[in-house]
Amino acid sequence: MSFSFPKKDLIPEEFQISPKHQKRYLINGELRTWVGKTETVLSPIFLETETGLEQVVLGSYPSFGEVEALEALDSAVKAYNQGAGEWPQSTVEQRIVAIENFISLMQTKRDEIILFLMWEIGKTHKDSIKEFDRTIEYINDTIDALKTMEKDSSKFITEKGILAQIKRAPYGVVLCMGPFNYPLNETFCTLIPALAMGNTVVFKPAKFGVLLLEPLLECFQKAFPKGVISTLYGDGAKVVSPIMESGNVDVFAFIGASQTANIITKKHPKLNRLRSVLGLNAKNPAILLEDCDLDAVVPEVLAGSLAYNGQRCTALKIIFVPEKLAEPFLEKYLTLLKTWKRGMPWEKDIMLTPLPEEGKTKWLTELIEDAVTLGAKIHNSKGGMVTESFMNPAVLFPVSKQSRVYHEEQFGPIVPIVPYHNIEETLEYVRDSNMGQQASIFGKDAKTIGLLVDRLVNQVARVNINTQCQRGPDSFPFTGRKDSADGTLSVTDALRAFSIRSLVAAKDEESSKEIIRKIVETKSSRFIGTETKL
Repeated sequence: MSFSFPKKDLIPEEFQISPKHQKRYLINGELRTWVGKTETVLSPIFLETETGLEQVVLGSYPSFGEVEALEALDSAVKAYNQGAGEWPQSTVEQRIVAIENFISLMQTKRDEIILFLMWEIGKTHKDSIKEFDRTIEYINDTIDALKTMEKDSSKFITEKGILAQIKRAPYGVVLCMGPFNYPLNETFCTLIPALAMGNTVVFKPAKFGVLLLEPLLECFQKAFPKGVISTLYGDGAKVVSPIMESGNVDVFAFIGASQTANIITKKHPKLNRLRSVLGLNAKNPAILLEDCDLDAVVPEVLAGSLAYNGQRCTALKIIFVPEKLAEPFLEKYLTLLKTWKRGMPWEKDIMLTPLPEEGKTKWLTELIEDAVTLGAKIHNSKGGMVTESFMNPAVLFPVSKQSRVYHEEQFGPIVPIVPYHNIEETLEYVRDSNMGQQASIFGKDAKTIGLLVDRLVNQVARVNINTQCQRGPDSFPFTGRKDSADGTLSVTDALRAFSIRSLVAAKDEESSKEIIRKIVETKSSRFIGTETKL
């Protein structure tokens, strides 16, 4: 049975959507009305009509040029004012109040954002709810971490005759660009910490997932002082290039392809001044050992490889199976895959949905054809079959080392399975890869797993034992080696990533102590102080 899209009148009323033609944009604290060129937003969802399938037009958004881009940047630069602006000079308490106000405003937009997550990027209703709620949880956790950080830094220390207080200070202006697969959560994992530490932000939404953020413009405007956050829309070459070339960006926060990050970063004229916080490509392997429990392993590997159609940087992108386990593994994997429902994001228990990226199914088909030419077979029924924006998963085995999909990150519903004879083959793969985010080991023998861990931790940033690769919990560090990341993100690490340790120091003498005491007593300094109201 081939995949089919629905008729409009069969969509439940609660999931019906009206086009949103975004005219508002936020610059210098003003919600302005756009009258220029716009970009059309197409949903990955098609509808069956009397004349055939028609792709749903979700709306449009502003398409800035260089003038508007530099205006957004200038707004952030003025708001920062070389560190003398209202926001960087505000206390931690004041910033927390603003962020808590933003949370309250954001929660009123919950249903609208969830609906657009489904229609814009094809995320299931269940996962769209999860993304919104997890984002709220992340912001609250960030506030808690910021309170702890402030309390820990409120004391003075004395070392070798020097009295000092060490705290964290903002870097300056941040250019924040998030990914389409988690346009809310992943974006806010950099945006909120950047704001929390006193930076000002120019924010460019991902190409897919723009309209779902429109309801938050009013929330940003009401919660933060003018210029603290400004929005940027349009083609990256037209709007990102002039911003970076100006040299006025202090931090570049980006989650996406390493090639794109490299192009953007190199446009900055003062690279030693630019701090980069990057979440990039990954090709995370699953390594099955001969003693692994296939009944427990297969559900974990299936979810790890195909959840949200494999469109996660933490997805299991290649599976290494011992030769003698290959046949039973394939049988169990394919049997379980048959139970995964394909359909529209609002349907119950749906696991596989249409893909949002234009031209993605064509590119994925090329990867499949290349692998097949080099000896792989598609083992699942209708594997790789395309219906407009939907691709049925393709389970490929045995995948050759010469195949493109052996090396390239597919970021889609392709499951490359590689048989191995010696465990060193898997370690060689990880060692030679340009990517080094995570790996998963599945087995029972503690000695073997221990030896593998020792080899892998020097090649990837996280090793998972009998569980799929993943980002959470958000309190854990999230990073990568090689081309997979620059900088570390977690609730606490992100606050550090968007700030620098600064200190005030004086000789440990009575005259200096008296000056510091008076500063503290009179509260004449925002930085120097021992009291917190947190």
